Amino acid sequence: MTRHPVLEPTALGGLALPNRAVVAPMSRVSTSGDGIPTPQMAAYFAAFAAGGFGLVLTDGTYLDHAHSQAYPDQPAIVTDEQVRAWARVTDAVHAEGGRIVLQLMHAGALVQGNHHRDVPIAPSAVRPRGRMLRGYGGSGDWTLPRAATRDDLRDVVAAFAASAARARTAGFDGVEVHAANGYLLDQFLTPYTNQRADGYGGPPAARARLVAEVIAAVRAAAGDDFPVGVRVSQLKVNDADHRWTLDEARGLLGRIARERPAYLHVATEGAGWEATSFLAPGVSITGLARDIAGVPVIANGGMDDPQLAARVLDGGHADLVSLGHGAIANPDWPARLAAGRPIAPFVPDMLRPAVTIENTARWHAAQAGETAVAA
Repeated sequence: MTRHPVLEPTALGGLALPNRAVVAPMSRVSTSGDGIPTPQMAAYFAAFAAGGFGLVLTDGTYLDHAHSQAYPDQPAIVTDEQVRAWARVTDAVHAEGGRIVLQLMHAGALVQGNHHRDVPIAPSAVRPRGRMLRGYGGSGDWTLPRAATRDDLRDVVAAFAASAARARTAGFDGVEVHAANGYLLDQFLTPYTNQRADGYGGPPAARARLVAEVIAAVRAAAGDDFPVGVRVSQLKVNDADHRWTLDEARGLLGRIARERPAYLHVATEGAGWEATSFLAPGVSITGLARDIAGVPVIANGGMDDPQLAARVLDGGHADLVSLGHGAIANPDWPARLAAGRPIAPFVPDMLRPAVTIENTARWHAAQAGETAVAA
């Protein structure tokens, strides 16, 4: 049999990886309200490394105590105690031979279920579309944010940079700047949430200015030898209909690419890659990003299907694939793929009644018990 392309080795910004299978960032709301990663989180991430994933990406992790937290029980990397707890996570992953990257995230206007000292900040005073997500402690309409001042933006850039330096101290193999899914940096990329006229709004390249400044500051703080990736998306947690035009994608990706990130990670926010990725016949966002940036691209969206993953890689659309729900259902997906074992389907009950690690672990334990009884 021909070896599956996902199982071939690769590299991201000098970080050698044994294969092209990546665990996507997934919000698991599994701290105890203090932002401190738990022993359960260490075991959770280490299990993906033990299952053969070449790279593990963490939940979106907040950066400061002012505006960046999105929801209760989200992990943080602000205090020394949080850094020490993350070090236990990275140690657990490395002990299994894995590599782990911390996703750095600022919520911007998408704040739910937790209370900040101030109203949320955003590019402009525009209420987000949709309604808060009950699975993350929210309900009702989103809060109307205030437009971020230039001082706010300097603080945001500084928070990303300081958090990246702390991530390096905690033993991470790199960081991923979260500029996707409707959160602050994506709010700057999106025309209907960004109505600024100060050099951070307007044409696509200007809307990507803050992302570019964050990448540059993160690299300066953490070192040129510390990989800095960027995640982007069309779709958002609060808007499943938003799409880029081809020209818009070229402008956004082109400005980001000028900062030479280690990789670009194109997310689909729960939708399939084939259904959401084509900007024109034969032109996928992931392929376009690959051509424009000249760096590895990670594709997302149904990649637990080995046939789809092979088509994406062999077709030149991406260099790696990331799994979200598929990884929850199959923490050992790469090992299953290598051995030709069946891939288990994702079941929504794995994330009920809330999207916590503990609920998923209970579901898997219950299924294992039923299997043992049946045997």
